[in-house]
Amino acid sequence: MTDKPDLIYLDYAATTPVDPRVVATMSGLLELAGDFANPSAVHLAGRRSSAHVANAAEQLAALLHVQPDRLIWTSGATESNNLAIIGAARARQHRGQHLITMPTEHKAVTDVFRALERQGFDVTWLLPDERGALDIDALEAAFRDDTQLVSIMHVNNETGLIQDIARIGESCRRRDVLFHVDAAQSVGKLPIDLGQLPVDLASMTAHKLYGPKGIGGLYIADRSGCHIEPLMFGGGQQRRLRPGTLAVHLIAGFGRAAEIAGTSLVEDLEHLTSLRDQLWAGICDVPGVRLNGDIDNSFPGILNASVADIEGESLLLALEPLCVATGSACNSQNQEPSYVLRALGRSDAEVQSAIRFSFGRQTRHEDIVVAIRRYRSAVSKLRDLAPVLAA
Repeated sequence: MTDKPDLIYLDYAATTPVDPRVVATMSGLLELAGDFANPSAVHLAGRRSSAHVANAAEQLAALLHVQPDRLIWTSGATESNNLAIIGAARARQHRGQHLITMPTEHKAVTDVFRALERQGFDVTWLLPDERGALDIDALEAAFRDDTQLVSIMHVNNETGLIQDIARIGESCRRRDVLFHVDAAQSVGKLPIDLGQLPVDLASMTAHKLYGPKGIGGLYIADRSGCHIEPLMFGGGQQRRLRPGTLAVHLIAGFGRAAEIAGTSLVEDLEHLTSLRDQLWAGICDVPGVRLNGDIDNSFPGILNASVADIEGESLLLALEPLCVATGSACNSQNQEPSYVLRALGRSDAEVQSAIRFSFGRQTRHEDIVVAIRRYRSAVSKLRDLAPVLAA
């Protein structure tokens, strides 16, 4: 087996390493000597496992400022998005079948709405402005008497842009329209008070906040008319909304990750902001560079930039050993150009050359120094090669 190269990981928007404190919490829940039992069991071992689930719900609820009984455990944000959107659409379809979203949502949202369109639902796709933001006036104009659900993500996974979910939610509440938020990129990273925000359904996942893969959550507000239908059946777990044996070790890991995020939120944001500003200051004067998004209204853990006359895949390879992305993680392997940047009005060349840098707790300022040097060098070398390749 060959030695691993000295990688510099700048793809935290795709996934994060599991915090060692989270690993320690999970490791004690897998073997006979630990609390490994099925939490549905009524015997002592089952009750011990159930206690870990309840504790994790308390930890995640504290981060979100909600009651623990408003949370449903899922396998991740993709399942949470499916459960929320399809579940709500079906539960309210007797009142109307009009839904609203944006083409810049994650695939785990856009593909769900396209599936609902094939089932007879009517979806309005609201275009963003050039920064990626939703125009509230356009949303207001899109509402109809039969509108039942709006789904808008909090932090865009490609550009980091933050949507004004408070204003969007207020518009929905005035019309008794359910508001779903894909909060996979914001839970544990930005202050979120779901107890105060006019949000009815919120999807989240552990692996974006230094927890394990394979576990997520769905928040369901406690208010009249906020109901969803289950997508799976079999067993009475979780109020029959998401049945199945609970993965105690993953849930406990999610809870611990949420607890850690709550105590380090301010420090994390300060660190990420300094890294983002350092990187942008180091590459913004590269000829032809253009920021994708809005640096004044974005999550500082993500910076997306295009550069003229450069092909993205070649740039990605030239940047190694930097681990960065050319688009969202779910699109990177099929080499599709970013549909998010296309929706922002970027040209084909700008879309093809886009690189997403994303940072985390373990990212060092020394890593950014290397990233700046590698980016500038890669762009220069590829431009020198371009005339040769064209010939």
